[in-house]
Amino acid sequence: MPNLSSLLIVADLVFWTLSFPAAYFSPRWSGLTLVLRFVSKPIMSRDLQGRPSTSDIRFIYKWCTKSKQSIVPMTEYSGIEYTGFGEGAPPRLDSFKKVSVVPLIFLIFYEVSGGPFGVEDSVQAAGPLLALLGFLIFPFIWSVPEALITAEMGTMFPENGGYVVWVTSALGPFWGFQQGWMKWLSGVIDNALYPVLFLDYLKSAVPELAGGIPRITAVLILTVALTYTNYRGLTIVGWVAVLLGVFSILPFVVMGFVSIPKLEPSRWLVTNLDNVDWGLYLNTLFWNLNYWDSISTLAGEVENPKKTLPKALFYALFLVVFGYFFPLLIGTGSIPLDRDLWTDGYFSDIAYMLGGVWLRWWVQAAAAMSNMGMFVAEMSSDSFQLLGMAERGMLPEIFAMRSRYGTPLIGILFSASGVVLLSWLSFQEIVAAENFLYCFGMFLEFLAFVKLRMEHPAASRPYKIPLGTTGTILMCLPPTILICVVLALSSLKVMLVSLVALLIGLVMQPCLRYTEKKKWCKFSVNSDLPDFLATDHESTETLIE
Repeated sequence: MPNLSSLLIVADLVFWTLSFPAAYFSPRWSGLTLVLRFVSKPIMSRDLQGRPSTSDIRFIYKWCTKSKQSIVPMTEYSGIEYTGFGEGAPPRLDSFKKVSVVPLIFLIFYEVSGGPFGVEDSVQAAGPLLALLGFLIFPFIWSVPEALITAEMGTMFPENGGYVVWVTSALGPFWGFQQGWMKWLSGVIDNALYPVLFLDYLKSAVPELAGGIPRITAVLILTVALTYTNYRGLTIVGWVAVLLGVFSILPFVVMGFVSIPKLEPSRWLVTNLDNVDWGLYLNTLFWNLNYWDSISTLAGEVENPKKTLPKALFYALFLVVFGYFFPLLIGTGSIPLDRDLWTDGYFSDIAYMLGGVWLRWWVQAAAAMSNMGMFVAEMSSDSFQLLGMAERGMLPEIFAMRSRYGTPLIGILFSASGVVLLSWLSFQEIVAAENFLYCFGMFLEFLAFVKLRMEHPAASRPYKIPLGTTGTILMCLPPTILICVVLALSSLKVMLVSLVALLIGLVMQPCLRYTEKKKWCKFSVNSDLPDFLATDHESTETLIE
């Protein structure tokens, strides 16, 4: 049964890839990853042989054997040609409700930020002044350009492939696949942070969660519960994000009023350039202010994306910057400085010093809820990205299957497995590793954006950055330089592991094409999506309004 065997083949590749960094950073977990990999085969085999399983596994079986989906067989993969600029969102089943602007704002908020939880290391690394300046200046260097590019390209390609389709359209299917691999792996690594941050904030109130069996159990329970939320539908995820966002922001508003009598503005000016950990400082800023492009992989699920996406990005940008700067202003201005104490979880201690136990519990609860919001938002983007890649013939077609709630079941399961395997790493290791992979993906995005501007200036762009070709190149220069700095400051350990992950992606794409050629896996292209361009003449006709 080629469809189901393709899942096993790709599962092997993912388990091996994810087990490598987990074993490298934390060797004691290498045995667990290998056990999971080898145990998964007999479990999946039993299901395929028809033994009792869940309704969703039976649904997978039916879909693989009797699919009547509007998907057409793909030709030789190298023949797939990308685009259909400005053609509008691909048709979707009307039974799946689309995401409106308010939930989309908070989904972006959680893709990027989720509140000030995790910014504490910037003060430890560089002191109050540089931390505050960083969260004021860095958005103009990185966040604004990335958000603008996402608004233009996301409305140009309003489908779930997101940045994968952008890169493939400009650079070809090979580099499109590499973009998808790097960004998906980076997203899964990023999502592994949130159980860590969740428990770091709760361990001061529940010391048993600091380590051992209770911590492991808590990570697994949290991952399963939040994965199920993703499974139930993107609309639910969006409104959950709204509720969690409001709850996470409120305690810092209260903290601001409570801190007024204790504020000393001179504390904001403290700095020592001879004692700055530039690597930690830049990685913290970069991690807290990136991932604006992640929302593009949900463009096919958005109500009227040509108008909704730019509007949501605009409001989310202000929400993110305010959500970082205001709490930092309170924390550094109202409490005597001890840089060693500024690490993840320290805002709950500040809340205790300012308002007492009740405010501390509120901040801890807000941190927990915020990490839940970031988890479900990130997993939504990661899983829908795999669905979008499958609809374009880059992954086996089983990844394009939707559950009865309209969610990508296989993509959710793969993303959740990666989170479990990588959630045992430390906070700093996870941030550095995902930043390294993310940087490579952003190189390709900037290149694709500029190339499409140069080669197809007349293409339909529902939202267009008001800059010419020269202006767009100049806009991309500062973030590109920043990417080079972040890469250069990476530790040798992170660099080696990330390069191995990149090499796996370079090998995986031709391997998948080989399995297709041998008919071991079934690939297809969704016939409802816009056709990719066949010739320059056709592309001109398709692109020009």
